[in-house]
Amino acid sequence: MLVKRQGLIVWFHQMKHVKHIKKFGHMVHVSKKLKFAMIYVDQEKLDDTYQSLLKLPFVTKVEPSYKPFIKTDFESKSFDKEEKEYDYKMGI
Repeated sequence: MLVKRQGLIVWFHQMKHVKHIKKFGHMVHVSKKLKFAMIYVDQEKLDDTYQSLLKLPFVTKVEPSYKPFIKTDFESKSFDKEEKEYDYKMGI
């Protein structure tokens, strides 16, 4: 059974607090330069984890990822063959 997960982007003050942030979910990426970490959390526990991360003194802000709510089914656009025909011999 697959569990639906959602990403959280956690901004923090110092890199030494990354180990503490790991306890809240599956850490995927950490940026040393911009001081943020991306973690994945179960969607059922998202609100609890979000509030508990905001209460930490070293966390600047927490942003949820909106990827699960974005439509990813794209429609294919068909072109007529007349539009694809080009006259490549025209400058020779």
